Amino acid sequence: MKKPAPKPTTTWGKTWYFLWHEDSLASWLVNIVLAFLLIRFAFYPLLGVVLGTPFPIVAVVSESMEHGLYNNVLCSQPISNFKESFDNYWDICGKWYESHNITKEQFGSFPLNSGFNKGDVILLWRANEKNVQVGDVLVFQASRPQPIIHRVVKIWDENGERYYQTKGDHNSESILNGGVGEGQISSSRVFGKGAVRIPYLGWVKILFVDLVKPFGIVIER
Repeated sequence: MKKPAPKPTTTWGKTWYFLWHEDSLASWLVNIVLAFLLIRFAFYPLLGVVLGTPFPIVAVVSESMEHGLYNNVLCSQPISNFKESFDNYWDICGKWYESHNITKEQFGSFPLNSGFNKGDVILLWRANEKNVQVGDVLVFQASRPQPIIHRVVKIWDENGERYYQTKGDHNSESILNGGVGEGQISSSRVFGKGAVRIPYLGWVKILFVDLVKPFGIVIER
């Protein structure tokens, strides 16, 4: 049987013992706080430097990129019976893309071409004029406080500056106003582009935000 660690007498020793050996609620709570601070102020900024974006990891808090039904609606069309698949998604939503010169074959080759769901976590990579193409998923600053994550559907240059138009896969069209303003996104508004999807991991954050909503925090859908 392993003997318990002897209690130290120095201040540093007592602190170390409290953090790593003491079996108490206070020690457990302090360890949680320290882990949060380490991730928030050390790991997260370092990851941002490596990936070249101030938002290296984002939690998806809306349904605007889902390829399935939300409240029995997809691309603003009410549907009572729908089996989720790329072909079925395209049958409902593909006309808009085709009218904007994006074919089904092109869309099928896009990154994250099956969309992603509320509660997923997306790992971002740096975005610049050289590595962003039509079909990439961008995180950008909207008129509202929360950044938006939608897919690029158009890229053009104007007066020496690069602009992007995006659209949520679940939405019927680009939202030109309403606090999103995705019809003309300047490069200065772009934080990064989606690289890796991790399903469900963001639900911890979403549930916490939903819990404190009554106290004044609102997430736009």
